[in-house]
Amino acid sequence: MNTLPVVVVGAGPVGLAAAAQLRERGLTALVFERGESAGAAIAEWNHVRLFSRWGELIDPAARRLLETTDWTAPDDDAYPTGQDWTRDYLVPLANALGNDIVQLNTEVVGVARRGRDRVVDAGRDTEPLSVHLRRSDGTEGRITAQAVIDASGTWTTPNPLGGEGLPALGERDAVDVIEYRVPNLADEAVRARYAGKHIVIAGSGHSAMTAIVALADLEKQAPGTRISWVLRRGDVGSTFGGGEDDQLPARGALGLRAKAAVDAGLLTVVPGFRTATIEPADDDDRVVLVSDTGARIDDVDRVVVLTGFRPDLSWLSEIRLGLDPVLQAPTQLAPLIDPNVHSCGTVYPHGVAELSHPEPNVFLAGMKSYGRAPTFLAMTGYEQVRSIAAALDGDHDAAARVELTLPETGVCGGAGVFDDPDTTSADAEDASAGCCPAPAQALITLSARAGG
Repeated sequence: MNTLPVVVVGAGPVGLAAAAQLRERGLTALVFERGESAGAAIAEWNHVRLFSRWGELIDPAARRLLETTDWTAPDDDAYPTGQDWTRDYLVPLANALGNDIVQLNTEVVGVARRGRDRVVDAGRDTEPLSVHLRRSDGTEGRITAQAVIDASGTWTTPNPLGGEGLPALGERDAVDVIEYRVPNLADEAVRARYAGKHIVIAGSGHSAMTAIVALADLEKQAPGTRISWVLRRGDVGSTFGGGEDDQLPARGALGLRAKAAVDAGLLTVVPGFRTATIEPADDDDRVVLVSDTGARIDDVDRVVVLTGFRPDLSWLSEIRLGLDPVLQAPTQLAPLIDPNVHSCGTVYPHGVAELSHPEPNVFLAGMKSYGRAPTFLAMTGYEQVRSIAAALDGDHDAAARVELTLPETGVCGGAGVFDDPDTTSADAEDASAGCCPAPAQALITLSARAGG
């Protein structure tokens, strides 16, 4: 099977890094991306600035490949937006790999062992993998592969608002007022939907911090705008992250700016609120959020749900995956990334050993490998695929090596935003003295009827 290609699912940062690593080792990669361009998912959050520097966002093998072209390397110390990351890195990388390798508008809809469903034992270590494809023009295809690296991410499957992991009652019907992404307030049409409105932000990760910063700025500019921040946990605790102790300064600055907005009274904090129902308001297009204890947030115009993501495993139903029953991450990886225990700085760098499954040569990489755990950085994904490529090449010493040191402090679940690309924790000193350990709480006490 060594003459067969390695199929990579997804032309995002980790998928393209996998292709670059495989290419450098003389292995043939085929990257299938259902979107119209490399980085299609990132294009949906182009307006968001990452809290990692360029130097932490470019895979080493990808850099070496790009340096053989007319690519102009960005400043390693600058902070790109999603648009920058796509335009200045992912698209040039896909072009360098070539259209024969990176195939756009092509969705992987299923993977199986050739001629066998998941029940059949015989041949699982000798037969190649069968990859089923569907193209945007409606045609279907099937190819065989020696291995599959699923780097499709979790962007298309956000967690719901409902506090039980299922959509709240009425959540599906309230689609016109709910957004599951950080809104792009630079877009005038989007801004108009939020200006002067009562907005609920649900979530406690870095996407929620991003939304708090952006919408708090809008509140200062647009009279009548008010924000309620809903937390399932009982208090703010360490939500704001590592502050000035964070080795990713922009990540620390993001938490400090969000804390400053709370301290300034720009939003009402609603702790211990687990949404059970979304009801229409009596007199207009607004909605009412009702918790599982009966507490209410009335007269809500917009709801920004930033409660994380989960992996879509449906098209891998014929593959024998070994997944942790809680996190839906590979069994050997799950204890290393449990968000109840670990932050980014305490997750041990890992590779093929932790990412292997009972099904030979099938790997989940990138954000999808973390299942429901939010603690992920791009550089972690690059280390994963470096190790996987080495193992597929038979270089087991390289596969077992650790070639990554992760920055410490803070639970990191995605991209952050700050208006000034040069913002650092030092820029936020006037706003807050830091937020680790947990800051003193300055919450607004709510009765059973909140936000009315």
